[in-house]
Amino acid sequence: MLPYKSNIWKMYVFKFLRSLHFIGGVLVPFFLDWGQISFTQIMLLQSFFVLSIFFLEIPTGAVADYLGRKASLILAAFVGIIAPIVYTLQPNIYIFLLGEFLWALGFALCSGADEALVYDSLKKTKSEKKSKKIFARFNSSELVALMIGSPVGSIIASTFGLRYAMMFMAVPSVFAFFVALSLHEPKVVRKVNSRNYFGTLLGGVKYFKEHRVLKILAFDRVSITALAFMVIWMYQPLLKQLAVPLVFFGFVHAAMTGIQVPFLNNFGRLERLFGSKKRYLLWSAVIAGVSFVLLGVNSYVPITILLILLISGFGLSRDVLFQSYMNKYIESHNRATVLSTVSMIDRFFRAVLYPLMGLLVEWSLNYTLVAVGVAIVLFALMSGVKEEHLVD
Repeated sequence: MLPYKSNIWKMYVFKFLRSLHFIGGVLVPFFLDWGQISFTQIMLLQSFFVLSIFFLEIPTGAVADYLGRKASLILAAFVGIIAPIVYTLQPNIYIFLLGEFLWALGFALCSGADEALVYDSLKKTKSEKKSKKIFARFNSSELVALMIGSPVGSIIASTFGLRYAMMFMAVPSVFAFFVALSLHEPKVVRKVNSRNYFGTLLGGVKYFKEHRVLKILAFDRVSITALAFMVIWMYQPLLKQLAVPLVFFGFVHAAMTGIQVPFLNNFGRLERLFGSKKRYLLWSAVIAGVSFVLLGVNSYVPITILLILLISGFGLSRDVLFQSYMNKYIESHNRATVLSTVSMIDRFFRAVLYPLMGLLVEWSLNYTLVAVGVAIVLFALMSGVKEEHLVD
């Protein structure tokens, strides 16, 4: 049991190192100033990124179920070393496309496999009931890394140049690689005798397709999370429109990340405050949606920052709750593949959403913010999630 217990804190460290992104606070300037591309091209790059993950999610999820979660995470860390180096070879859109594909490969190798290894480690130590708390801490380690990485990246960019904020991201991935090597693979009981790759792949997809509750939870998770995530791409153009100096962008980014930490570590209290698990899911989406609408009509900087933080706290943290709820319905031998199926659906939705948002923002940033807010509220009201679906 002890080796599997050590997996939990090692995965916290792994998540932290993999998420230590120095480029977040200066991402748009990196593309516009060093990369010499337009905002529309930035959105197309992001669409290519998520589309790449869309095609990679199921195969890499099956790799994790077939070869093991540990092997998948080791490969993810290795790709994380190569990607930022390739990305910064020279400012060229085709090199950026290759860099985005490598980022997508690393992300897909990690997606599903990290959650699966954490949850199966909890099962080995008979601690499944702690999953909501553990997943909250797991994702908090990512948020803390992002919160630290953004200001550090601003310092790197201002001292050495925008290119190095991206390039230096290879360093924490080196340490993540060695952490992954030290993990202990939880042994899972398979319901199939043959370790056939395509059988693993198709079995996971079929499992999701035939599971009604999983599909209901996935609809809520994917639709609202993807729309709420657009605040990450819209806040910088909005701050620029309101004449906020660029030097403050990184601090706003850090605050957006930091505000999620208390949400992630107080889900139980928030659910009691709102009356039930179902009510919290509904109102967290509605609050995020209304905040988007208000962003579109407000021009006072302090209120703008407050609304951005409300979206980040209520809107972006919801995804972690679904990690806990959905894992309760997935058998271990299919876990990584089923989670990757859900992630694949999410990536496809975002691949379509990004170019549309790019065009709409160039037409009118304010109207786009209002439209996103209205869409979030509508999806929240359409959700079929019931209280009995939300098992701790």
